[in-house]
Amino acid sequence: MTRANELDESMDQGADQGADPRSQKQRMLAGDLYIADDPELAADNRRVSAWMDRYNATNTLGQPERQALLAEMFARVGEGCNIRPPFHCDYGYNISLGRGVFMNFNCCVLDVVAVTIGDMTQIGPGVQILTADHPRDPAQRRQMLEFGRPVVIGANVWIGGGALIMPGVTIGDDAIIGAGSVVTRDVPAGAVAVGNPARIRG
Repeated sequence: MTRANELDESMDQGADQGADPRSQKQRMLAGDLYIADDPELAADNRRVSAWMDRYNATNTLGQPERQALLAEMFARVGEGCNIRPPFHCDYGYNISLGRGVFMNFNCCVLDVVAVTIGDMTQIGPGVQILTADHPRDPAQRRQMLEFGRPVVIGANVWIGGGALIMPGVTIGDDAIIGAGSVVTRDVPAGAVAVGNPARIRG
């Protein structure tokens, strides 16, 4: 059974939150249904918000100083990473960057689960990387349930400005994503994907 089918089945069965002994944060990190309006997660949001206030005031600082700040919050930061402020994320601790990753101004990463970006990948301004997803059942959305699907971006990928990388997507090494594209499916290594929804070109 695929992960998507497992989630659909749990949604159909009604996701009994009371029977699950795990915290909402543990459920979130596992990619299972959870309630985002939870005190522990709210505290994590406040922490990353305070960090973003600091990070987004670093326009006059050099790359080494910004990298040190990234290392405070992210799961992993390879040598030579540079994210130009302003930058926005949900938690920070689910983001892993390889060596030499570059993200231009005004990128947003909703990292309710893991976001992994490989070495030397370049990401244009205004790109959104989204792991957060929501039940298709409106009754469950009214219960404020959501879940996440990890995003994996390989090495030496180039993502053009304004692209959207949707939940659960994997982009292979050396791929190119056209500016403004909406990536809803996996992109193979070395491929060029453009459009809304993004399709492999040539």
